[in-house]
Amino acid sequence: MEVPCIAVAREVGETARTALAEAELLDGDHEIAVDNGRIYIPVTDPDSAVDAVAAVEGDTEITARNLPARQGVQTPADLLDFEPSLERIGDIVVIDEDDPDRAEAIAEAVIDADLPARSVLNRASKIKGELRVREWDVVTTDDTAADSDLTPTETVHREYGHSFLLNLAAVYFSPRLATERHRVVEKVESGERFLDMFAGVGPFVIPAASRDANAVAVDLNETAIDYCRENARRNSVVDAVTAITGDVREVADDYRGWADRLVMNLPHSANEFLDTAGTRSQATTVLSTTTISNMRTTPSNRGLRRYGRPPSRSMRWPSKPNTSSGRTPHTS
Repeated sequence: MEVPCIAVAREVGETARTALAEAELLDGDHEIAVDNGRIYIPVTDPDSAVDAVAAVEGDTEITARNLPARQGVQTPADLLDFEPSLERIGDIVVIDEDDPDRAEAIAEAVIDADLPARSVLNRASKIKGELRVREWDVVTTDDTAADSDLTPTETVHREYGHSFLLNLAAVYFSPRLATERHRVVEKVESGERFLDMFAGVGPFVIPAASRDANAVAVDLNETAIDYCRENARRNSVVDAVTAITGDVREVADDYRGWADRLVMNLPHSANEFLDTAGTRSQATTVLSTTTISNMRTTPSNRGLRRYGRPPSRSMRWPSKPNTSSGRTPHTS
């Protein structure tokens, strides 16, 4: 069957494979192929994979290719009569099924297949409340797995060389934003003052601190901040991360005009916090925000213009989540 691949020159194949493995983007169900001096590496997310191999020398392209399945690898689809929709977060597999019998069948297939899965969770609610968490049904969990000391909804998620302990039942976390987070953080320079207004478990501030930034994490969710502190310890950046529990509008007065780079990842209501972002910024602060809108002139654009300058021309506002970076309106 045709699967998405990253194609690179044979000479840099191992470099590319290592980068994709570190980003957890390798498709382990299919073999790597070599043809006419090019290596075809199967990947799970081709768009993210392009970013993961951006530093690899030579011509890199996304393509689709018929690749043989790896011998001995059994997938959930092999055990079912359909291809289930799955999402991996660490060693947790997430499904979204209304039929409990179908959910049970998928969970059983996941555990019996050759996947490093410890728990299978079924979404039981939408994301809700100020803390942006959802309810889960634990369909099955493997108490004999390596991380059996964790609760069924806890896991360690690895992203671009960093590890994040988190509890899906207690914090907001989206692995789908991994590429956007990486794009923001890879621009951070040593000595920058980095402020994340809705930090969660630290997927922005931990990598920023690893790049020698002075990082401040603020979140209303006390549990998320506890995990953020633990993740700072896990990633050896404790001294570079200050984690604060509370409403950013109330607890960040000490950081007025402080930030060189400010992250505001709250897609549905980021506009309500533009005043706070503006007062925490200085003349050259870079603001990265996520918005969801299908309007040509978004509330975010209008809010930014209130400070005296529209967003960067490179910004686009599609009807799906988009993380965009630009100088704050203070820039001359």
